[in-house]
Amino acid sequence: MDERVEKARLLQEALPYIREFHGKVFVIKYGGSAMHDESLRESFAKDVVLLKYVGINPVIVHGGGPQISKTLEVFGIKPEFVGGIRKTDERTMHVVEMVLSGDVNKDIVALINRFSGEKVYAVGLSGRDGRLLKARKLDKERFFGQMGLPVPEEDFGFVGEVTDVNEELLLTLLEHDFIPVIAPVGVGEKGEAYNVNADLAAAAVAKELKAEKVIYLTDTPGVLDEEGKLISTLNAEGVNELLKKGVVKGGMAVKLLSALNALKGGVKKAHVIDGRVRHSLLLEVFTKEGIGTEVVL
Repeated sequence: MDERVEKARLLQEALPYIREFHGKVFVIKYGGSAMHDESLRESFAKDVVLLKYVGINPVIVHGGGPQISKTLEVFGIKPEFVGGIRKTDERTMHVVEMVLSGDVNKDIVALINRFSGEKVYAVGLSGRDGRLLKARKLDKERFFGQMGLPVPEEDFGFVGEVTDVNEELLLTLLEHDFIPVIAPVGVGEKGEAYNVNADLAAAAVAKELKAEKVIYLTDTPGVLDEEGKLISTLNAEGVNELLKKGVVKGGMAVKLLSALNALKGGVKKAHVIDGRVRHSLLLEVFTKEGIGTEVVL
């Protein structure tokens, strides 16, 4: 009986958050172990469906780096990275789009739809569909300058950054109870494809939708300080300090910079949470303590 009472208490604790977030948009960057471990995959999918059924509008932007690298090797193409960015020539871009917009995207859509019931469906989109993610070639001077890193001389090829998001397309899907699942492939002015970092794409989508939250799933407990301890709340000044000291780098640096960009664009809150923890989304959204790191201005 005590266990059942505790479950009821937890449901009651969630009530104020369900009420507060009803009708709001959450943009969720899905990646890391949560995409590969089968129990975590199912946990994530069920959590997303639950969010939708209690009136929250989740929008998923996913990664797929390991799958891209594996497929490139199958085709005899050696993956190349400079400063954490994948060099993307024309052949590589074809593989990137095939993997992200095909295998990975449709796999996530099918997974969510296993648990979605009869009234809610996930729908997969590439950034090229409906010109959802308009993009241009990445400004590498600005990108690396933000992280305090030297600018590489190499040309990154078809690596892009989002310039505009088709808000109308996403709002139409949300109004009809679809869960958009977005592959971060951008489209240029001439219809060419660009490989867009999923963290940056998630921030761009969140800004355009004026989302309540942008949430990044990672393979760490959150943002860690110099001693490896979790930072529960981190402001812009703290982010800049961590970058300057080199405490955060690579993927985490990109997440934090994109989180700040989203917040400056009108997103209410940004969170970096541990995707290795089952139901981490629910723990962040529906409990007082939350999980991971909250990023604020």
